[in-house]
Formats: sequence, structure tokens, C-alpha cells
Amino acid sequence: MVRTQIQLTNEQYESLKRMAQAEGIPMAELVRRGVDKILKSSVAISEEELRQRALEIAGRFNSGKKDISEKHDDYLAEAIED
Repeated sequence: MVRTQIQLTNEQYESLKRMAQAEGIPMAELVRRGVDKILKSSVAISEEELRQRALEIAGRFNSGKKDISEKHDDYLAEAIED
């Protein structure tokens, strides 16, 4: 493990201290868990995965309009104005 130093507001410190005591774990463990959550939620997605996701949703939505390919700019402008 790497030792590091952070600065917390008084409110953050007191809240973390209470949470750690309630869970019976060191405050450092609580901070590590929080860091893990942040890191897991912001995992970089590869371009290939983004491309695959886009292909999976293509065609799933229906506007009911038959001329989207011809007038998409007009419809976009209308949507932006609203």
C-alpha cells in the first residue's frame, strides 16, 4: 500500500469518523472503499465497445416520420428551438 495525505473539511472528517465507527472499520478503509467506487464507475470504455453499443441501439427507436434521412437537419433544428 501507498501512504498518502488528503485534506477534508471538518464536516467530511466527522461524518467519515462516525461512519467508520458504526461499521467497525478504520476510516482509511472507508476512504479506500469510496475510491474503489469512483474508479469502478469511471472505467474507460474502449472505442470498440462504444461502437458495439451504438450498433446495438440502432433502429430501436421510431419517430413515426418517414423522411428522417432527408430532413434530419430540419427536425434537429426544430428540436433545438423547442
